[in-house]
Amino acid sequence: MVDVARLRLLRAVVETGSIRATAAALGYTPSAVSQQLAALQRQTGLRLLERAGRGIEPTVAGRTLAAEAEPLFEALSRVDRVVDDLRAGRVGSLSIGYFASAGAAWLPAVVAGLHAEFPDLRLELRMTEYEGTDGSDPDIDIFVEGAGGHRSADYDVRRLADDPYVVVVRADHPLASRAEVPLAELAGERWVDNDVTDGACRRVLLAACAEAGFAPEFAVETHDYRTAITFVATGIGITVVPRLGVTELAPELTAVPVVSPTPVRQLSVAVKASIARHPAARRAVELLEAGVRPRAATDRGRPLAVVPDAQTGL
Repeated sequence: MVDVARLRLLRAVVETGSIRATAAALGYTPSAVSQQLAALQRQTGLRLLERAGRGIEPTVAGRTLAAEAEPLFEALSRVDRVVDDLRAGRVGSLSIGYFASAGAAWLPAVVAGLHAEFPDLRLELRMTEYEGTDGSDPDIDIFVEGAGGHRSADYDVRRLADDPYVVVVRADHPLASRAEVPLAELAGERWVDNDVTDGACRRVLLAACAEAGFAPEFAVETHDYRTAITFVATGIGITVVPRLGVTELAPELTAVPVVSPTPVRQLSVAVKASIARHPAARRAVELLEAGVRPRAATDRGRPLAVVPDAQTGL
């Protein structure tokens, strides 16, 4: 393997036509330049320079080798620029994991902001709501506490918000005009299920129901909040979902906060410790938190409770 540093010296000597000028430009002594060029000649087995009066003159082999090395130095310059850009967060890739309701509510603004500030950053979005969806953990993961097993010392984790549950009913339902509904009053209702698995969100709800003294009667099984809410519009039953899962409701529907007790799921974000200081990763978390706060302030009924920054570590 030809020594790159020696090739760089050869190229400079060919350009300047002088060992002394090359030494001055690159911060070497003339004798050090001469020694490195002599070593390059021994390494290649080629005569690269020859004396011409008091100076030196590149041979045909020397000029050819310097010219052929030019693409190498252009590539190395590109690598140097990439390194600088990566340090500044301008290029590279970032994977963000999310669950469905967080993806719909928060990710559009996060992605738009990152694209505007880091146009060369490649974003990979992964639905990590269901176990087994992907074999690797994302760089940043928005998750429900209790729903994942990859939190460890390899991640910096901070709480985003507490997400209370609401009951979605038809506007003509007796509960529709209430400011809040004790959970026990839903015991006699027909429920529309909205969870594909026995995940953390379902466990939060069922634990609250048990505390209220009943187990819900599921009349219809669906696998997501949006579908369950659509079923409620038919009058077949009610559904209880986290507040974040309720986006725009049809005019014939309304959402009422559930109390006594209020089921609450805890929402957090985990960032791989290895990239926690990466400018794009830090900005993604900032944009995410900025999206949580306006929603918490404007949601109808009981809002998401934003966890104060004093409790966080990023």
